[in-house]
Amino acid sequence: MFNPIQVAPEEPNNRNRPINEYGTPKLDELGSCIIKPTITALNFELKPVMFNMLNAAGQFGGHSSEDPHAHLRKFMMISDSFIIAGVTKDALRLMLFPYSLRDLGKDWLDSLQPQSINTWEDLTGKFLRKFFPPPKTTKLRNDILGFRQLDQESLYEAWERFKELLKKCQHHGIAEYILMQTFHNGLHGPTRALVDATAGGAMLSKSYDESWEILDTMAYNNHSWTSERATSAKSTPGRLELDAITALSAQMAILSNKVDKLGQKPEVVQQV
Repeated sequence: MFNPIQVAPEEPNNRNRPINEYGTPKLDELGSCIIKPTITALNFELKPVMFNMLNAAGQFGGHSSEDPHAHLRKFMMISDSFIIAGVTKDALRLMLFPYSLRDLGKDWLDSLQPQSINTWEDLTGKFLRKFFPPPKTTKLRNDILGFRQLDQESLYEAWERFKELLKKCQHHGIAEYILMQTFHNGLHGPTRALVDATAGGAMLSKSYDESWEILDTMAYNNHSWTSERATSAKSTPGRLELDAITALSAQMAILSNKVDKLGQKPEVVQQV
């Protein structure tokens, strides 16, 4: 019959050991899940400035509102800013990472099997599997595919919000052309008309990189213009006023494109 309670194999019949010690955890059972990395540097120690930078960046608490990808990006930016002879980047990351966690994040790390992690890749893999499970990926992917421009949301605000969705789920697996179609189709009619007019007739006739550059430029100009206008305006324009402004801008862009085309010299066809 299987007995789940067994004496440790290294001392199966240690009759000299006090019985109550078998119920007391050993020191090696309380150790970190991270195996101490091998370093060749002499007299190396973690510096207070490292902890200060981690605290300033914010520790990861493991709550649903927090972004594990963003935490890893910030952590690696801080850790990799220290170049220490005899200490590899991964070794420093392994030693520093526990200090970047708090609350549920720290509890998760402490729950892992002692001495079970010896590479940065293994640690980040376990971290993302815990705090970025498949259901979270599915939700964020649906948020991307279901993108719609909000009422009274400018082109700049819509574009920045869409890019933020992509950054939160970089492993979304959605083809680039579908991403651009999704954003384009999710815009209000007047905004979409302005984007198409600025692109020369149809933004979706451009490549992904060209479309991205067009939207970045338009969003920047839109943000600069609306910021200047808001500073001098006495009241915030409503949705109808915003749509009227956007539609007028689209018409101006279309007329500008037509004028440019009229100004182009026709090609001369030589007779044979």
